[in-house]
Amino acid sequence: MKKCSYSTILVALSVALVLTLVLSVTLGRYPIGVGELMGILAQQGVALLEHLGLHGLQVEQTWTSTQASLLLYHRIPRVVLACLVGGCLSGAGASYQGVFQNPMASPDLLGASSGAAFGAALAILLGGSGLTVMLSAFCFSLLTVALVMFVGNRARGRRVVGLILAGIMVSSLVSSGTSFIKLVADPTDQLPAITYWLMGSLNGTAPRDVLYALLPMTVGIVGLHLLRWRINLLTLGDEEARTMGVNVKELRGAVIFCATLITAASVSASGMIGWVGLVIPHLGRKLVGDNYKHLMPTSMLLGALFLLLVDDVSRNLLAVEIPIGILTSFLGAPFFLYLISREGDLL
Repeated sequence: MKKCSYSTILVALSVALVLTLVLSVTLGRYPIGVGELMGILAQQGVALLEHLGLHGLQVEQTWTSTQASLLLYHRIPRVVLACLVGGCLSGAGASYQGVFQNPMASPDLLGASSGAAFGAALAILLGGSGLTVMLSAFCFSLLTVALVMFVGNRARGRRVVGLILAGIMVSSLVSSGTSFIKLVADPTDQLPAITYWLMGSLNGTAPRDVLYALLPMTVGIVGLHLLRWRINLLTLGDEEARTMGVNVKELRGAVIFCATLITAASVSASGMIGWVGLVIPHLGRKLVGDNYKHLMPTSMLLGALFLLLVDDVSRNLLAVEIPIGILTSFLGAPFFLYLISREGDLL
């Protein structure tokens, strides 16, 4: 079978993502047709032009105000955040796998997810909600990874191994703190909120959630995009990378910082969503190979498309919305078993 070119795959994934975006905003318990979707967006465009002083354009209204409010303040922010989170987790996973030369590395390897979980649980315990929980999760995620880096850089032996071991130990410590918070939380109110957050969900996404997550995501994505071809050098090993004039310590630190930033922003906005950063990069390698110049954009597009489809299933399959983290685990676990059962070339 003839293998498709990278540009063909990129265009196909981009088109599939745009079509899925349009489909996703029309799906739901209150359906919105494509014509109504276009009309609402056109009306917003006319309102913007009038604000700029251009008058005379009109759009015939064939939709209700409830549909317009649902689309603009709930559906569109939700599908946009699903794409951002999926793309960021996949990009972070691919980056960690390259930096640590480990095909089983994922965005929570250095404790970003467990730190976010502790921060969110602590905020809920102290009576916070909404933005407070999101900011607390983001800050504790970064603090946890900073602690891992501090401990790992002082470990004897290979630095990569030290970082991984430090990540395991600090994640275990932070997870114990989250468990203690769940133990002392009010079982009628706080405990269910913590448990639901830990399951991962995009329910209740508002425009401000997208805006708050967008800045760190943009910084991290741009950084990884600029560094993506240099990640190839890290996969060769530290010694060989040094002989090619690469400052391995600075490059690894920069990649880890960018990957951690987008992981923290994603987890703080959506809760715990596992497996995306582990599974999707391997699917990307099946399509475009191991060159990070191609793998990084492909993984991000695949991750955005995957999480968007999973979110569509989570909110439309049953009368009660299924937390998205449950579905990603349901799909990711069998793939993980497939990975660890492969012969020799992976582990």
